[in-house]
Amino acid sequence: MARGGTGRGRGDGAAARLRRDPFVVQTVRSTAAATLSYVVALRLSSEPVPLTAPLTALLVVQVTLYSTLTTSLRRVNSVVVGVLIAIAFSAVVGLSWWSLALVILASLLVGRLVRVEEFIPEVAISAMLVLGVTQVSDTAWDRVLETLIGAVVGMLFNLFLAPPVWVDTAGESIEDLARRMRLLLLDVADEFTGAPPVERAAARLHEARRLDNDVADVDAALRTAEDSLRFNPRVKEGLLHRVVLRTGLDTLEISAVVLRVLARTLTDLAKRRDGQALLPDRAALAVRETAQYTADSLVSFAVLVTARGSEAAEAAESRLAGELRAARACRDDAAERLLALALADPGTWQLYGAMLAEIDRILDELDPEHRGRRLMEELDRQAAERRERRARLTRRDRLRLRRPRRSRRSRADG
Repeated sequence: MARGGTGRGRGDGAAARLRRDPFVVQTVRSTAAATLSYVVALRLSSEPVPLTAPLTALLVVQVTLYSTLTTSLRRVNSVVVGVLIAIAFSAVVGLSWWSLALVILASLLVGRLVRVEEFIPEVAISAMLVLGVTQVSDTAWDRVLETLIGAVVGMLFNLFLAPPVWVDTAGESIEDLARRMRLLLLDVADEFTGAPPVERAAARLHEARRLDNDVADVDAALRTAEDSLRFNPRVKEGLLHRVVLRTGLDTLEISAVVLRVLARTLTDLAKRRDGQALLPDRAALAVRETAQYTADSLVSFAVLVTARGSEAAEAAESRLAGELRAARACRDDAAERLLALALADPGTWQLYGAMLAEIDRILDELDPEHRGRRLMEELDRQAAERRERRARLTRRDRLRLRRPRRSRRSRADG
């Protein structure tokens, strides 16, 4: 019985991970929307096999509602423009190598003029597909109808079956990044307690540099989460969620940069010591304890940023505050011991000072008060941008209302 329960638990966990995987969700949604658009096109189009409709639906349906609304119009525009170009060429010339070249050239130029942005190649692709299938204008217009069917079905599919909110997935990515940073900081701290060769210290530096790739991956997941919060009727306070996650990732990114600099300090100190112990036992222990509490603070900060409930947030904030206090106390102890070492060996004061400054920077970035100020600054900036956009729209509306009045007065004077 226990084995069966364990198997079911693992199966449920795997199913939950699949439901949270953007690729799986996108695959299911795209397949359903494309099939539905094909069924609708079979009834409305005279084409026996209206494949342009499911093709357009595949292009329109995105992971998030925001990306669907913002890209569907450009996609539809690119497809329709390409079909119209194909109609014009099919009425004049047939399909040959030189006519194909002209179609591609005209499609790329017109695509830039109509401002379909990243979908300029799709103008040429649509033109080539239609030109290769038929030179009959009536059939080409059926392609336009099928394009509109696929676009409408894709947008309605996302409106009535809203895509999921990817905040939890982004939160897991942020926490995973913080845990990787924690492990690396602990490894770097362990090196300070021994006599690592320069090659091993340099390997830690390379590990710290690879954090840039991890930050980029988390940034991509966060962008998907931010898009899923926009225009989503199921989400309240979407702006606050976006700002909290974004500022949290910014803090971890800054900490990753500082961690890379700390690994560089380790490498420089290993070169100076040349196989000898980097620090005496007591100073090494103080640095190690400081790094341990700082590393734990990284994870607590990530949990605080991604917490969905007030109780979880309060618990994470309390844990973070305690770890920061302990880290600063250990840091003060380490500073006294490193100062004594620097007085005895003045040539090392710059490396010791850099080590303390890097730890201080991470602690300052993780401080809840610093985080609160950044949140308020970002919210104020977002609010100012929205006010500016509204003001620009209001000025445009006023100008549109004034222009007819001036034209009527000039005609009356004439």
